[in-house]
Amino acid sequence: MSVTTPEVTLFTGQWVDLPLEEVARLAAEWGYDGLELACSGEHLDVWRAAEDADYLAERKAILDRHGLCLRAISNHLAGQAVCDDPIDFRHKSIVRSRTWGDGVAEGVRQRAAEEMKLTAKVARKLGVDTVVGFTGSSIWPYVAMFPPVDETVIEQGFEDFARRWNPIMDVFDDCGVRFAHEVHPSEIAYDYWSSQRALEALGHRKAFGFNWDPSHMMWQHIDPVGFITDFAERIYHVDCKDTRLRPQNGRAGVLGSHLPWGDPRRGWDFVSTGHGDVPWEDAFRALRAVGYNGPISIEWEDAGMDRMHGAKEAVGFVRSLLWNLPHARFDAAFSGNSGGAV
Repeated sequence: MSVTTPEVTLFTGQWVDLPLEEVARLAAEWGYDGLELACSGEHLDVWRAAEDADYLAERKAILDRHGLCLRAISNHLAGQAVCDDPIDFRHKSIVRSRTWGDGVAEGVRQRAAEEMKLTAKVARKLGVDTVVGFTGSSIWPYVAMFPPVDETVIEQGFEDFARRWNPIMDVFDDCGVRFAHEVHPSEIAYDYWSSQRALEALGHRKAFGFNWDPSHMMWQHIDPVGFITDFAERIYHVDCKDTRLRPQNGRAGVLGSHLPWGDPRRGWDFVSTGHGDVPWEDAFRALRAVGYNGPISIEWEDAGMDRMHGAKEAVGFVRSLLWNLPHARFDAAFSGNSGGAV
């Protein structure tokens, strides 16, 4: 039985306003083992990386200088634009100008799909076998099911997802890279049953699995530990983000009431890892039990805490729960004639 503890990494998506060199320096000082590198901002441009070997080597050299590993890269933003309908001002603000182009919706979707294919190729060049991200969804606007939405519309949404993502997954297969979809509202798989249906839509192909992030499950009242055990073979990556549930005397609903993050009237909020209600110990025990041996990546989001404090504190909190597994069963001493007391 392996007793190696998982590596703890920092997701750089909330840090892209800083140069990668600075984020790497901070992460190393705080005691992180590596980074989950976001394909946004200055951190990693996959269009450039696919064409410029020197640029890619320079990105990797930054991590090497600070003694940091790289086990996953993330391209949430381009992935969001692959299936979304409508494509609008929100996407223009998050995707690269090369992906946005002239802004015509179908062209944006096709260029986003091309960027996701390039992401798999860049991952392989970096020696990384996991890409984390979003898929987008053409049917998320119908989640309230009113005005009434016929089941055929929902079925067409999953067919659209399969039509757009199967060719992307073909490239992932060719590269020997897996896609870890983050189960998240606004995506094709946003809860337990939609995750089941997404796997079915792709014929359960092995290239497609999940990034386990409990924060989005908590406010939807989905058991994050049960998700681990039920989808054990599909947990391809782990992001640690916490959620604090604080319903206000029956006034606050789960949809947030269009209130900003950190507003005390909200019924829930994202908080720094260890400050919310995620059952982290149960979750880490379950991850080890199902054989997950990938990185534990900390994603910092907290409207009430400075990120420099939160990211530094979170790595210590996570490490405190990642003890070594035993070398033998605890009851092994009783299997012989040692005469030991119970």
